[in-house]
Amino acid sequence: MSPPPLSAIIAELESMYDPAWAEPWDAVGLTCGDPRQPVRRILFAVDPVTAVAGEAVAWGADLLVTHHPLYLKGTTSVAADTAKGALVHQLIKHDVGLYTAHTNADVADPGVSDALARAVGLAGPLRPLRPAADAPGRGLGRLGELAEPMPLADFAAQAVRGLPRTAWGLRVAGDADRLVRTVAVSGGAGDSLLGTAAAAGADVFLTADLRHHPAGEFLESGAFAGGPALIDAAHWATEWPWLAPAAALLTSRLAARGINVETRVSETVTDAWTTTAQCEEK
Repeated sequence: MSPPPLSAIIAELESMYDPAWAEPWDAVGLTCGDPRQPVRRILFAVDPVTAVAGEAVAWGADLLVTHHPLYLKGTTSVAADTAKGALVHQLIKHDVGLYTAHTNADVADPGVSDALARAVGLAGPLRPLRPAADAPGRGLGRLGELAEPMPLADFAAQAVRGLPRTAWGLRVAGDADRLVRTVAVSGGAGDSLLGTAAAAGADVFLTADLRHHPAGEFLESGAFAGGPALIDAAHWATEWPWLAPAAALLTSRLAARGINVETRVSETVTDAWTTTAQCEEK
């Protein structure tokens, strides 16, 4: 059987992650590529960066599916004398399409936060922290229960083992001995869900990109009201777990239609932070 055209792959991806679910400011869908181009190999990655594009080319991928958009704010040029323009030229030169599923994958069922929840050890039922108005199973973040309560320090150790390694691991705010059972998670930047996690009765909220003032004020308020502890992970690390189930779901759905493709998950670490430094004790 001849390989499917890119348009058939896109149709399946958009049945999984409807572009209509994306935030109005987002940029999802096909960035570059000919819809008529045959697709045999698909690489999944979080970020459309130079190293990942090189990986796609070296592997012989026909399509690169990323979580983050290449041009979130739009552009007037793809000239090859800019980093992003050079990436577009590299992909087009080697017939590699680029497709993005971003906030539409965040709110999907299953989506980015489902994968994060499983990675940090939540095995039971999950529900959205902020359900979609038209579909309660979809929405931002996830809330679930650990099989048994455990100290915050032990949960943090379990979580860091389940996530891909980054230079700075996890930052934890709260009493290390506090018992936690109800866990809220949100892949990517999740400080907009701080209040939602508290209202949902979470003992701990694990997300990324927590800022000093919102986190500090939240913890101060929570000290009086029993609010959750906080765990802050690298943005990339909280979204990477979604890649494998997304690739598996696409493969299985295509196979059900008699379409066979090969998929791979990029293990290239694209977290922006590459090392840490600590002051030496005097």
